[in-house]
Amino acid sequence: MDLHQLYVFAKVVEHKSFSKAAEDIFLSQSTVSSHIQTLERTLNISLFDRVGRENILTPSGERLYQWALKLLLLKDQAMLDLKEGVTELRGMIRIGASSVPGQFMIPKMVKEFRNQYPKATFHINQSSSKNVADKVLNGSVDFGILGEKYESEKLCYIPLIKENLVLITSHHSDIVGSVDIHDLLKFPFIMRNADSGTNSLIEKFLTKNQITKDQLNIVAYTESGQSLIQFVLQDIGIAIISEMAAREYYDRKLLRIHEINGFDNERFFYLVYNQNKTQSMLSKLFIECAHELIKPISLDEIK
Repeated sequence: MDLHQLYVFAKVVEHKSFSKAAEDIFLSQSTVSSHIQTLERTLNISLFDRVGRENILTPSGERLYQWALKLLLLKDQAMLDLKEGVTELRGMIRIGASSVPGQFMIPKMVKEFRNQYPKATFHINQSSSKNVADKVLNGSVDFGILGEKYESEKLCYIPLIKENLVLITSHHSDIVGSVDIHDLLKFPFIMRNADSGTNSLIEKFLTKNQITKDQLNIVAYTESGQSLIQFVLQDIGIAIISEMAAREYYDRKLLRIHEINGFDNERFFYLVYNQNKTQSMLSKLFIECAHELIKPISLDEIK
């Protein structure tokens, strides 16, 4: 058993496919299959059950995968220790991101990280906050950055930056200045989907003010924060969104921002990781220096 065979095996598990693993690590599918067969013969165990087109890990395969992650991480640590500098460290970091962090925070964080580790590459998977938490739990991303906490004993949260939610309207709206939440019930409303962190905070504020969601005049739901802003720009309705997301359009005088009286709950954006997942050296470094990566980012700069 050698480390390269374990690396190939880990890639097959990660992609759940021999062909996709081969494409990722620039080998032929036959070479990948040969490495797995050699590993199975060496250990005298079956690593995969071939069920139709799917390759499902056997119990022995599950156990070897956990050891493979540890051994490959130890190899990375040894290589890092032996190098004179850490700039040669390379690899892929997979990040799950909700809409606002994906658009306004992660690009700047990646830039700062690559100044130190220029061989790092990134795969960003953008979805709702709830989906990000689910992806961190099932291990399909290394960690996530999101705007809402979803409790689980496996998830660890690191607060990164805080901000407010604001009301946005078009320049054609009759709304002027700060507003009361009860005054907004008569206006057409655009909402994010139920799994977004923003929507969760809005619903908590409505409950606090004894308002049901049905009392809002909701004319559209959208998965995308950018789509929501376009609805407002077209004067189809008003919306409550992240100040960070609204700031660029406000500064370009494309829309108005209004404070909502009593809606003073600041929210955090968090980095979340699964404490049961063995991180690569690069992912571990990103998590450990996340606070330093976020320092250059302020609400005034995010435009």
